[in-house]
Amino acid sequence: MDTVADNRLARRVHGLLQRTGRGYSAGHDRPLGGYLAAMAGFAAYTTAWATAVRLRGRPLPDRPEPWDVVLTSVATFRLSRLLTKASVTSPLRAPFTKYVAPQGPAELHEEAKPEPGKHTVGELATCPFCMSVWVASTLTAGQLLWPRATRTAMGALTALAGADTLQLAYSALIEKTTGD
Repeated sequence: MDTVADNRLARRVHGLLQRTGRGYSAGHDRPLGGYLAAMAGFAAYTTAWATAVRLRGRPLPDRPEPWDVVLTSVATFRLSRLLTKASVTSPLRAPFTKYVAPQGPAELHEEAKPEPGKHTVGELATCPFCMSVWVASTLTAGQLLWPRATRTAMGALTALAGADTLQLAYSALIEKTTGD
């Protein structure tokens, strides 16, 4: 009897989710189930980090230090772009994306594969804004668990962002002065 009731409930919930998705999507393919899975994954990920921080017994700071916020911001920017756009990291994205064209210096434009189970991961893997949430959370947890190593890594990522800026500025200066 309970199995029959459980099956009925599952069908009703599934039907409700399908109707909600159709009503929300306005005729476009919006993988709400995939997004829900990604949100659940992120919740589990951050819960695991928070549990590790709590088990280590490290006290949380009263407030973030301004320098740490700046360092985390720049490192998050650079690592997110490296993971989602860099040519060299395309093998990590390839199972979930398809190559479209180059996009800026050493970056690619890729699109998420439309296949179920791959589309949401493909969107996350190609969107630096989406990836930034995961990266910032990881770097923040790293600062709480392994502050010296994490700050060293963030310093390297920040230096890389600075070097990228200088490379682009130099190229723009050369182009402006030579007309090439």
